[in-house]
Amino acid sequence: MLTESFIVSTRSLENKINATTAKDLGIHVHEYQPNPSLKSSFKKSSIQPNCLAVNATHIFAAQADKSVIHVYNRERKNQEAVVPFQEQITCLALAGAYHGAGTLVMGTREGRLISWELATGRQISTPQAHLQPVTCLAVDPTFNFLISGSSDSNLHVWSIVSLLSLSQPSQNDAGQPLPLSPLRTLTNHRAGISAVIFGHSASKANFAISAAKDNTCIVWDYTYGIVLHTYLLSDSPICLALDPADRAAYAGYEDGSIQLLDWYKRPSQIHPLYNPTQRFTPTQPPPSDRWRLPERSSPALCLQISYDSTALLSGHESGKVHRWNIAKGKYTDQIADATLPVTNLHVLPPTGFPNAPTPNLKLHNVVKPRYESSLDSSRSNSIIPSNYNFTAQFTSTLPMSDPPAHYSDLDDALRHPSFPTMILDEGLAELTALNDPNTRASSDEYNNLKQANDSLKTQLDDALGRQREAIARVLKLEEERFQRGEDEAIKRARKRRRRVRTMEVEERSRKAVMGETVNVAEGNGGGDGDVGVEDDGKEELSSDTDEMSSDRPARSD
Repeated sequence: MLTESFIVSTRSLENKINATTAKDLGIHVHEYQPNPSLKSSFKKSSIQPNCLAVNATHIFAAQADKSVIHVYNRERKNQEAVVPFQEQITCLALAGAYHGAGTLVMGTREGRLISWELATGRQISTPQAHLQPVTCLAVDPTFNFLISGSSDSNLHVWSIVSLLSLSQPSQNDAGQPLPLSPLRTLTNHRAGISAVIFGHSASKANFAISAAKDNTCIVWDYTYGIVLHTYLLSDSPICLALDPADRAAYAGYEDGSIQLLDWYKRPSQIHPLYNPTQRFTPTQPPPSDRWRLPERSSPALCLQISYDSTALLSGHESGKVHRWNIAKGKYTDQIADATLPVTNLHVLPPTGFPNAPTPNLKLHNVVKPRYESSLDSSRSNSIIPSNYNFTAQFTSTLPMSDPPAHYSDLDDALRHPSFPTMILDEGLAELTALNDPNTRASSDEYNNLKQANDSLKTQLDDALGRQREAIARVLKLEEERFQRGEDEAIKRARKRRRRVRTMEVEERSRKAVMGETVNVAEGNGGGDGDVGVEDDGKEELSSDTDEMSSDRPARSD
């Protein structure tokens, strides 16, 4: 039988814990399908929004107003570790596969990012990147990019690969190490960032959405730092959720209502987020897209969508978890009550699929972090820790038969009962060569290869820069073409009106010469090309047209 569950976290009221609320304070695992019910709880945790991260084996909870993270083991259902840090943690995000041994990224009150490799214990801290506390973090589906949002209204886009790199960091013009600096900064918001999420695509066309206290939601092409679309909301959004098919986004408000942001509300041949004519025109969602509870409730602090995308779950400051019907766009029922404010909500992948694949790696216990300063100038060639061990378990049996021809030396080493003789010989040869003067030529060759690699990297960066400039020029030409079309339509309408007025003047002159009666209504300029348009008759054509002006004297026959 398929079973779907979700995890909620709570925090104390005004940082006060008494005997009545202590039993409800913590992290709770609820069954969602088939029968909503409470399954288990982890006590003694008070957690702020965006301070909970979950994978297949562990739960990580940053404690409110403390520099401590509680680590809970989901299999043993107990607290595995209490990990202290030098700075207060304000948000969390996991980078890595759900069933793997990933990296926990943390934002601090001082505006830094801290990366903790869970299976090695390696910890890297960046310089201060934000001027105010980091409020939210999001990791893209490929685990290559990270976005951090802060109360200073800025969003930073980071390369996770660079943050975790073991190579010696080079420096930019400001003297900062490049791997520990953001790739780019997004600055269109005018107030603190409250939430940020990524789309579900693994391609370069993926996007990100940010919500801020300036009552706006902005959709970004984070790869190039381009604003795709801006939504003007009627209230300040607190949290965000995104449809699994990237069809719409949902924002939670202070009054507990939910705002729908539907990309496909208006039919268009071009994807609404990539239409250049709508990029600089903000959209205000209609009132009908705001879903409300039967009665006014407390703020919606967190949102999540069910696995089948039919229901939206919202956690509220009142401690209630509500369910919304996405197809009908209205409130359904209450499925849980945690008594204390629900600050985080995570919907877990369903279990019970027949013939479900078994993950190859399992992290039984996390390795407590050991700080490694990547800024230490005494390291000349690398920042590889002196004691760097990866601790995890292979959960599948490695084949012991003769490997196929396409297997690499690493595959052979993994399948060998001990260290292969070839690896031992290579290691001894390298140690012997350290004192051999003949190795200087190899060192020079290495330096030449490194210089060639740096040159190729520079050429690649230049090519990417030219590509971005070409894209910008194409977008500008498209906008100019659209504007020229609008101008031509206006000119054609003016031509048509002038022709009608000229014909009417000539007709009145002809009738006056012939002695016929002139109908006064004919002089009103109400031709079929002038319907609904007021014109004072003094408009002159520009020099690039071949039409006569409206004050041309009448021709006499």
